[in-house]
Amino acid sequence: MNFDILIALLFGYFFGSIPFGLILTKVAGEGDIRKIGSGNIGATNVLRTGRKSLAVITLFLDAAKGALSIYIIEFYLADFYLGIVGFSAVVGHCYPIWLKFSGGKGVATGLGIIAILSPGSGMLFIVTWITIAFLFKYSSLSALIAFFSTSIFAVLSEKTDVSVTILLISFVVFLRHIENIKRLLTGNENKIFQSQKRGRDE
Repeated sequence: MNFDILIALLFGYFFGSIPFGLILTKVAGEGDIRKIGSGNIGATNVLRTGRKSLAVITLFLDAAKGALSIYIIEFYLADFYLGIVGFSAVVGHCYPIWLKFSGGKGVATGLGIIAILSPGSGMLFIVTWITIAFLFKYSSLSALIAFFSTSIFAVLSEKTDVSVTILLISFVVFLRHIENIKRLLTGNENKIFQSQKRGRDE
């Protein structure tokens, strides 16, 4: 294997696997986020602690680690490897070795990567997510439609390496949302501000 590819894979994975949601809720005295709401470490579940500020910070940091993974590595590797780093960072967030490969859904981290690789796609993602969330109040549905529309936009307007990266990231996110999709189809999905001791959402 090309040594630079290995560096890109490992750097992206370990950078993306930092579980900010878990760290912040523990530091803030909210306990283990994996035992709250959906059990997920992402911002939507952090919101179920009732601490909106923690959820916002988690969202920002999860997105920032995606963007920073690209920003940092581009000083050392050629542009060809940026997509590999970005994809690997999403995999790290979704399947972190530290948490027995049970992490987040990859939405915020994926957005951070998409925004830095393709600002236009990132803007489309944000507008789509906000619009769908406002209309239907489902975080999972908002994310799925945002990734779907962004993927189409990238294929039509971006370079091949960028569009392939966004497609791969979207594929991982959709895999992580299979149970959400099932609940959306049966009408059992939790809404964004719906607080439960145990459910499944973002």
